[in-house]
Amino acid sequence: MTPKDQARAIWQAGVDAVGGYSATDQALANVRRPDRILAVGKAAATMAQAALDRFPGTPCLVVTKDGHGSGLPDEVELIEAAHPVPDARSLAGGRALRLAVRAMTVDSALLLLVSGGASSLAEDLVEGHDLDDLTALNTRLLAEGLDITTMNAERRKISHVKGGNLLAGFKGAQVDVLAISDVPGDDLMVIGSGIGALPDRHDFKANARIIASNAHARTAAANKASELGLEVVANSEALHLDLPTLAAQVGAQLRDMPPGVAVLGGEPTVVLPENPGQGGRNQALALALAKEIAGEGDLIILVGGTDGTDGPTDAAGGIVDGTTWSDAAEAHLKAADSGPYLARHDALLTTGPTGTNVMDLLIAIRATA
Repeated sequence: MTPKDQARAIWQAGVDAVGGYSATDQALANVRRPDRILAVGKAAATMAQAALDRFPGTPCLVVTKDGHGSGLPDEVELIEAAHPVPDARSLAGGRALRLAVRAMTVDSALLLLVSGGASSLAEDLVEGHDLDDLTALNTRLLAEGLDITTMNAERRKISHVKGGNLLAGFKGAQVDVLAISDVPGDDLMVIGSGIGALPDRHDFKANARIIASNAHARTAAANKASELGLEVVANSEALHLDLPTLAAQVGAQLRDMPPGVAVLGGEPTVVLPENPGQGGRNQALALALAKEIAGEGDLIILVGGTDGTDGPTDAAGGIVDGTTWSDAAEAHLKAADSGPYLARHDALLTTGPTGTNVMDLLIAIRATA
């Protein structure tokens, strides 16, 4: 395997370890058979499929991103919506979730499956707000380079379904919440802006668990590196700074790293220009790191979103080396237009939807001397 092949294999091992289907299937062993399954987020379809295979015939509603709901049984109610900026279908998805919860009877059991992306994909707005307000809010939050905790706190303020409000309408006997975390600290009040969080006061029995996270993915990636005979020299959740600062710090770390593999996770923040181009935070970080390692002959860096998509693009991220950067890249980086440049240099990482979402993974390989 070439170093690029190794980087892809290590990244994929991390993603596979937190797959929505397998993580959900393992977590369902001691869950009561539900009367209703609700799944929301980028990994909703794979999570729902695992639940349906365990509990066939259970009524099921899935709210997920465009193109992420294929393969589900015909009887599943499927709503696909826009991400990262919500659209009218997002309001339909949030409303459907809220009505489904409110319709459950006194003795019923609910299985709620939550994954990242739900903040955009499902919303039911409080009175006095409409889709234009929601779109403007999300566009502003995305452009300002805020961290996910801060963004989701703002989103909760105008929502009937977030911050514990969805389950506040549950009148049944038991709720099981299984969540795949895409946020630092794995906080249910932050994942999907708290769409799966428990209300402060409730009379029903509740079990809420994180079933997959960035830490799980990094552990599996590190194990794969070891299987390939590579020494793991770093494994940490270290990608939470603003992108320029992060690129400088990580770039310096990787330039000095000994032969082996670094596995880093997290979610950088990006301040967008007024008219951003094509390419999300992973493509931007990959290109910024290409600048940091320009001229390095034995260093490969892969940066990819574990959900298989990066911003409003079909790529998951980028894979760069010491030859990727050129003077022409500077304008692309400043314009948030890294995707076209990476595409021209055969440096895009494209995987398609992965069925999970646990933030981002960076794999760096320094070839053995």
